[in-house]
Amino acid sequence: MGSWSNLLLVLLVIFSPFCTPDPNDEMCLTHLSQSLQDPLKNLQNWTKSSFAKPCDGFTSYLQGATCNNGRIYKLSLSNLSLKGTISPYLSNCTNLQALDLSSNSISGPIPIELQLLVNLAVLNLSANQLSGPIPEQLAICAYLNVIDLHDNQLNGLIPQQLGLLVRLSVFDVSNNRLSGPIPASLGNRSGNFPRFNASSFDGNKDLYGYPLPPKKSNGLSILAIVGIGLGSGFLSLALSFTAVCIWLRVTEEKLDAEEGKISQLMPDY
Repeated sequence: MGSWSNLLLVLLVIFSPFCTPDPNDEMCLTHLSQSLQDPLKNLQNWTKSSFAKPCDGFTSYLQGATCNNGRIYKLSLSNLSLKGTISPYLSNCTNLQALDLSSNSISGPIPIELQLLVNLAVLNLSANQLSGPIPEQLAICAYLNVIDLHDNQLNGLIPQQLGLLVRLSVFDVSNNRLSGPIPASLGNRSGNFPRFNASSFDGNKDLYGYPLPPKKSNGLSILAIVGIGLGSGFLSLALSFTAVCIWLRVTEEKLDAEEGKISQLMPDY
């Protein structure tokens, strides 16, 4: 019996460090709570004391948080009417594998510091009021298989580096303010890579390229040019005809005048 007790004590000593609170998670949660606004008080248990020990093994003490071996590995805070911004200190939750802040009113940029979440597989920031560019540094998160950013106010180009994410199976940037060409590495994937159809890119007025239509020409269309040419031709013809008519009329009047003078000089018989 004593040997079993000793073995159990050894196992507890060995594995206990994995279940102790992580100061990085505490910093991550503290700064995220400070950057977000919770007008409906949905996150009442997000307190300083709970940040010090948010997990007990696989048990989470925070709403929307899921734990694994004493670390935060999933944050799901969707549809909670949250406002504010995304704290760059979110990158301190280094064990995070899924981040879902969708369907809120969060504004500001997507922090480039999210590149430090090297274990991140799911990033869902859709249906918010996020602005600014999509960070190209997200391509460093090699495990990403979901990037959902639809219905925001993001602008600029779609980073072509995102096409290097070989695990990416869901990509949606529709209904933003993005511009420029769709990278071929995303719009026209080949081989075993999942392909993304037009619905992933719709709702961006200045975005173009497969699977969306090509870039619209800023010049006049061929029909417009032909129409202008024909119109100019008809106008020139009309002016020329009018000028000829006037010249003939003036010439005719001059001839009549000359004939009148000649008849006056001739004697009567």
